[in-house]
Amino acid sequence: MLGRVNHIAIAVPDLAAATAAYRDSLGAAVSQPQPLPEHGVTVVFVELPNTKIELLQPLGQDSPIEAFLEKNPSGGMHHICYEVDDIILARDRLLAAGSRVLGGGEPKTGAHGKPVLFLHPKDFFGTLIELEQA
Repeated sequence: MLGRVNHIAIAVPDLAAATAAYRDSLGAAVSQPQPLPEHGVTVVFVELPNTKIELLQPLGQDSPIEAFLEKNPSGGMHHICYEVDDIILARDRLLAAGSRVLGGGEPKTGAHGKPVLFLHPKDFFGTLIELEQA
């Protein structure tokens, strides 16, 4: 069911500083900031030869990233995103196996314009998993 790793997301308290660190210190190509109000975040993608790093900063007071940063003020790994060929088939298979799909189970449009779902971290050994339709 799982395809390639699409990205690894890192929550950061200062998106401009994190972007500069990846761009200037590590020499990586970075995207422009992209606000995603539906998800409560602003993102920057760090382009790597084999995947991407997604830098996340809270957008608004109700951002789920705000709560994460309260517990981890310096930031840290937030989730890992895997590609799937059919997100509805993947969701239904996971639900049948007893996994919990967050947000009511209906896909939302992600940063790449494709459907995404999040899986409860308690079902996957403490790791929040995002699935993105390939």
